[in-house]
Amino acid sequence: MAKVPGFELPLDEVRASLETLRRPLRIAILRFRNPFNVGAIIRVAHSFLVQEIVLVGDEPYYERAAMGMQRYENLTKLPNEQALVAWARERNLPLIAFEREHARVDLWRAELPEACVMVFGSETSGVSEELLAQVDNIVAIPMYGINNSFPVTVAAGIAMAEWTRRHFVNIADAGVAVGTFEGSASPFGPPPATTSPLASLGLANPPAMVRGEQSSRAPHAKKT
Repeated sequence: MAKVPGFELPLDEVRASLETLRRPLRIAILRFRNPFNVGAIIRVAHSFLVQEIVLVGDEPYYERAAMGMQRYENLTKLPNEQALVAWARERNLPLIAFEREHARVDLWRAELPEACVMVFGSETSGVSEELLAQVDNIVAIPMYGINNSFPVTVAAGIAMAEWTRRHFVNIADAGVAVGTFEGSASPFGPPPATTSPLASLGLANPPAMVRGEQSSRAPHAKKT
């Protein structure tokens, strides 16, 4: 596994510049019996520049799995699941749990609001029934093989990628012309090129982003 090279900028400057690029998605990770996955999901979440990562519980996590990305993220620590529910309700943020056994809808058909909190449990215990009773939706990721479930880190990455595809499709990477997708330009804009200390690293001016269409069609598949 390759190490992430360090920036030749103060940590505060890097974090401040990243704040201009963040998206309104938040994720919550249940820390119970989940030490490696917490760190790994932090690393994945950084790749999508989520607004905030909520760590629920008090068990330590494996920081090396985050590859140092925890230093650049907005981490909020809450003591338990009830605190998570209260935190989300205070901010009017819908909670969307990813859990195969109790799913109400699959990922391709699920509503994924622009501002929401995706909740991920552990490999062994998933998301508790008490928390599932209080979330706004329970989503399963379709699977096509005979295996029982995705690794939670993979599931988190798929979920964040699907949310990004719907709300902030990168038209340059998609290989299509501007105007192909319906909708208005991203509220994040392109950030100013001359004011960001990350400009010299090529991070301050990502390609223009537009909102993508949400597909109403999906293949039939079993859930996970």
